[in-house]
Amino acid sequence: MLILGRKYIFTEIEKKQLSKKFKIFKQIDYKNITPNETKNQIESLISNKEYKVIVLNTQGKVSDDLVRYLTNLQFEKKIKLIGIEKFLENYLYKCYIPKDNGDLHFLDDIKPFNTFQYIQKRTIDFIGVSLLFLFGWPFIYIIKSKMKKESPGKLYFKQNRIGKDKKVFQCRKFRTMHENSYHDPYTKEGDARIYPYGRFLRKSRIDELPQILNVIRGEIHLIGPRAEWEILVKEYEQKIPYYHERHLIKPGITGWGQVNYPYGSNVDDTIQKLMYDLYYIKHWTILLEIKIIFKTIMIVIGKRGL
Repeated sequence: MLILGRKYIFTEIEKKQLSKKFKIFKQIDYKNITPNETKNQIESLISNKEYKVIVLNTQGKVSDDLVRYLTNLQFEKKIKLIGIEKFLENYLYKCYIPKDNGDLHFLDDIKPFNTFQYIQKRTIDFIGVSLLFLFGWPFIYIIKSKMKKESPGKLYFKQNRIGKDKKVFQCRKFRTMHENSYHDPYTKEGDARIYPYGRFLRKSRIDELPQILNVIRGEIHLIGPRAEWEILVKEYEQKIPYYHERHLIKPGITGWGQVNYPYGSNVDDTIQKLMYDLYYIKHWTILLEIKIIFKTIMIVIGKRGL
């Protein structure tokens, strides 16, 4: 795979994912060289190695001559030509978010669920909640006992989160931090606020179980974008122009962003997760829902809290 330009910068996680799909991963600059130099670079690369895909990852305008050359490669070398926007959706299952506000076309297909989709979602909610309650209720006694030994206090942690249409709701989780801990919105490795068993609850995602009540109330779905703390949402909406697009649908206990991207503690990480959230909204199907469920189960079993 040959990447032309650096409009989108691939993360290390993505490079590892792509290296499994493509034997060769090469990125070349486009901004500071002439179209003819670009053509010569590409010619040199494809003559020595077998490339199957060229990704147009350019911010500036591509010259007519270069476009003609690249499109001809599809016939002469059987090399597929694809734009970065479509590439991210087809191979990394996320939506491209432009850094400037000049092109809003990517928002055209980001829409709330229709009535039929919503009915399917609620059916999945009630089936999932029933199973979680059936298998999850014994954990309450174990958690209560462990918490009493390691960090006496309330069983549940409650916090205002932002849901569909920017409505505020109270999210409930099993408490994983010592009571009266200072309110840094982000956690870090070895965070002293988290008691030992609380660390296990977070890693295994068992701390999320009390959100079953939020699902029953219709405030969230079983699956959807992560419901964020209202304080963080105020920060993100100032720094990420399209952030509220994720609030077109209800949040979820688990979601496409949560199972594909590790825990993040900055705006760049939030943008990455937003790209997955927008893909989920745009490409929602029952099959995608099932895929998220299985990926979540694997994360819980492996205790790879994201």
